[in-house]
Amino acid sequence: MGRKALLYLLGAAAAILLLAGTFSIGMFVGGVFAANDQSPEVDLARALAEITTPELSTTADPLSEGDLDKLFEPFWQAWDLVHELYVEQPVDDQEMMRGAIQGMMDSLGDQHSSYMDPDEFRQASIPLEGEYEGIGAWVDPDAEYLTIVSPMPDSPAERAGLKPGDQIIAIDGEDMTGIDGNLVIRKVMGPAGTRVTLTILREGVAEPFDVGLIREKIIVPSVVSEMLDGEVAYIQLISFGEDTTAELKDALKDLLARDPVGLVLDLRNNGGGTLDTAIEVASQFIDEA
Repeated sequence: MGRKALLYLLGAAAAILLLAGTFSIGMFVGGVFAANDQSPEVDLARALAEITTPELSTTADPLSEGDLDKLFEPFWQAWDLVHELYVEQPVDDQEMMRGAIQGMMDSLGDQHSSYMDPDEFRQASIPLEGEYEGIGAWVDPDAEYLTIVSPMPDSPAERAGLKPGDQIIAIDGEDMTGIDGNLVIRKVMGPAGTRVTLTILREGVAEPFDVGLIREKIIVPSVVSEMLDGEVAYIQLISFGEDTTAELKDALKDLLARDPVGLVLDLRNNGGGTLDTAIEVASQFIDEA
C-alpha cells in the first residue's frame, strides 16, 4: 500500500472514531438530561408551573367566602404537591407556613412591612420590654460575623472586656461562619446563670481567643441623660419602649432642676417602638393646643 493510500485510510478511520465519539457523547448527555428530566425536583417544578391562578368574579374588599376559597385553591394545590413530590420528606409544615407569610409580606414591596417569626419578634422586642437574659451588648447582626457594637454598662460583656468591633466567630466551640446573625444572637442569649464561651476575632490581635461569660438578667435602658459642658442638658432616647416615658420624666426632672441653658434631645440610632410611647414622649415637649 502506498503512503498516500495509507494516509487516506488513517484519515477515514479518524473520522469514523470522531463521529462515533460524538454520537456516544450525545447519547450520554441526552441520557443525563433525560434522567434529570425524571427527577423529583423536575416533576415538582413542572407540577407547580401547571397551577393556574383563578380569575375572580369580583374585586370587592373584603372578598366573599366563596372567592377566598377560590383564591386559595392554587396555594393548597402547591401545598399538596410539595407533600407529595418533594424529595426530602417529611417537610416542616410550620416553616412552610411561615415562608408563605414571609412571601405575602414581600409581595407588598414595602421595606417597612415584614414578617418576624416568634424568636425574631422576641429579639426585636427586647429594647421595648426593657429586659432580657444574656451577656448585655449591643450587636450588629448584618456583618460577616455577629459584631459587638458596644457593651452595656456593668454587663457581663463589659466585665469580660469585650470591645466594639469584636467579632464572634464561634460559640461554645461551634463555628459561626455563614450563620445568619439573628440565629447567632439566639445562641448568645440564654437563661441567667448559664455559661457561654465566645471565640472572638479582634482587630490588631493575631489569633482568635476565647471569652467565658455568665449570662445575667439585663436591664436595657431606653433613656440616657447627662449635663454637658456649658450647662446644656442632654437626653438620648434609645427606643420608644414600655418604660421610656417614665424614664424620660425622671431624666427631665433631674436635669431641669439644674437650670440648664438648653436641652439636646438625641434620637440618633433610635430603633423605634410603640406609637403610644412616641406620642407620650412628644407630649413632654409640646403644649396642648
